[in-house]
Amino acid sequence: MALGATIHTFTVQLADVDRGVYDELALRVARHPSETEAYMMTRVLAYCLEYEEGIAFSEGISSTDEPAVLVRDLTGRVTVWIEVGAPDAERLHHGSKLADRVTVYTHRDPAKVRAPWAGKRIHHVEDITLHSFAPGFVDAAVAALERRNEMTVSVTERELYLDLNGTSLSSPILDHPAV
Repeated sequence: MALGATIHTFTVQLADVDRGVYDELALRVARHPSETEAYMMTRVLAYCLEYEEGIAFSEGISSTDEPAVLVRDLTGRVTVWIEVGAPDAERLHHGSKLADRVTVYTHRDPAKVRAPWAGKRIHHVEDITLHSFAPGFVDAAVAALERRNEMTVSVTERELYLDLNGTSLSSPILDHPAV
């Protein structure tokens, strides 16, 4: 019998001073057995850092034609394509043709994530931004992860302050061009 997804809940106090976004979020996040905790944590952080009306998690690993997180307008059109991890050039090309904006959040070495994209055809690659965090930041967050999580996310001058279940962490949000 195949293992099912593990459900994690997050009660999030979000204060993104840079964007003027303040909200309380209640998230239920399914972690597929093949998904690492670091990937899931990065997915949750991407959701919080990109939070706006119409944002949603996709169907996850089972959905090959959608990113990890996306934003739709009121007509259902995808306006923001948010990838997590190390997507291939084909996915970025597809997302860039479909959405107004494409961005990637990674818990991996950004140079290693970008390297396979070099020389590949990616629609409007110059407009795609790769975001990463300080080395060890996501791993430290994963160490504090539980099934039920209380989380505070604050962003000021591109510095991320995270309190997860009583563990306080911080990291700059590092921006890298896609090529």
